[in-house]
Amino acid sequence: MTTFSLNLVLFFSFPFISCKHFLADAEVSNKIGINYGQLGSNLPPPKVAIEMIKSMKAGRVKLYDANHEILSLLSGTKIQVSIMIPNNEISDIANNQTRADQWVLNNVVPFYPGTMIRFILVGNEVLSYDSYGDRLVWNDLVPAMRRVWRSLVAFNLQIIRVGTPVAMDVLETTFPPSRGMFRSDIRWTVVAPMLEFLDESRSSLFINAYPYFPWSANPMDINLDFALFNGNLEQIDRGSGLVYTNLLDEMLDSFIFAMAKLGYTNIRLVISETGWPTAGDIEQPGANLLNAATYNRNLVKRVMTKPTIGTPARPRVVVPTFIFSLFDENQKPGPGTERHWGLLRFDGSPNYQIDLTGKKPSVDYDPLPVVENNVPFRGRLWCVVARGVDPMELQAAITEVCGGGDGSCEALWPGRECYEPVSVYWHASYAFSSYWSKFRSQGASCHFNGLAQETTMDPSNGSCRFPSVTF
Repeated sequence: MTTFSLNLVLFFSFPFISCKHFLADAEVSNKIGINYGQLGSNLPPPKVAIEMIKSMKAGRVKLYDANHEILSLLSGTKIQVSIMIPNNEISDIANNQTRADQWVLNNVVPFYPGTMIRFILVGNEVLSYDSYGDRLVWNDLVPAMRRVWRSLVAFNLQIIRVGTPVAMDVLETTFPPSRGMFRSDIRWTVVAPMLEFLDESRSSLFINAYPYFPWSANPMDINLDFALFNGNLEQIDRGSGLVYTNLLDEMLDSFIFAMAKLGYTNIRLVISETGWPTAGDIEQPGANLLNAATYNRNLVKRVMTKPTIGTPARPRVVVPTFIFSLFDENQKPGPGTERHWGLLRFDGSPNYQIDLTGKKPSVDYDPLPVVENNVPFRGRLWCVVARGVDPMELQAAITEVCGGGDGSCEALWPGRECYEPVSVYWHASYAFSSYWSKFRSQGASCHFNGLAQETTMDPSNGSCRFPSVTF
């Protein structure tokens, strides 16, 4: 990573970001939170999961819904809870105050204060380009947030704040941090009203910030240790004069500068998701146990340090942080890393040792395997049937993949070059490879509901050549 270029306009015009507002807000602690998702077919029941969260001494938990069983199980604990309104309910709430009142009445009133609900999050990454493919929801986001807040006030529950998690793609510019700016298509229509609401209600901007993604997209340009909080590296943002020692601080401060450009300098940040994957697809560099353990252990140590470190733009300001995630979740779609973020495996056993209190010295952890995938993969990959899958499921998958009329399976027709051997495994492997190679650039992954896996071994035979992806 090279030193930031000089930006004289920002250097002379950017206002100093005061920390007084945050230092006076004693209600925010630096206890580590954890994201509890349930997109897995084999996860422990909620009662067991909550006991695990308690044994890990997590101070907060964030849910992706308002699951009543989980909220009941959290009653009587001292764990602060964030609950979520699904994206597909936002528009109804935005256009109907009664709907907002009913949601709060059903999902908050029966559980509070026994369950320490602290935030209601309206949707998840609503402002990202691929969020449900429906940009109309963007305009409903802030009205929905205001209606939920109005409901909380009506029920005298305004101690519970309202927010919404955003991903890094809401920013048009992130590097260097002093150039941080929200996207032009949402800057004034959605983001400015949202920040106005957060400021008025003394709520926070929730950010899903993963250093893994910018690093893995540019592993030869961004130092891995810089992404892992691992070392004494420094980068200077010449636009602000601030010095950065890790990638996460840069990502967070890009939001600080972006908000300031819209006139908001006192809105607190919350890291609603961060973490590092323990595994992934062959072409996804750096997704391994050692890096995941290093990142999350260093993250905990940094967050739990007293006095609070903060970020260069807001030193000594607590940034509440939620690690993603509690479990590996095998039903999450997308590339392989999506299913491997858990501190715990699907059965509750740890992927690696971690102390969420930040008290355990690094030298006390058991050694982890040496890694071999910290550099980009170069070569060809095929997508074939995974081991041990049900042939009945494969037949259904072939029908689905080949029924789209996109030409992916023409070589499997009777008499064509890949028709033989007539085997469900052979036909499925060809269909998976062909579809993946054709549509990978549009987001297709070699997963197919867990039926497929990547391989570096060419499955082709003499007469049939399987399509591949080259990296």
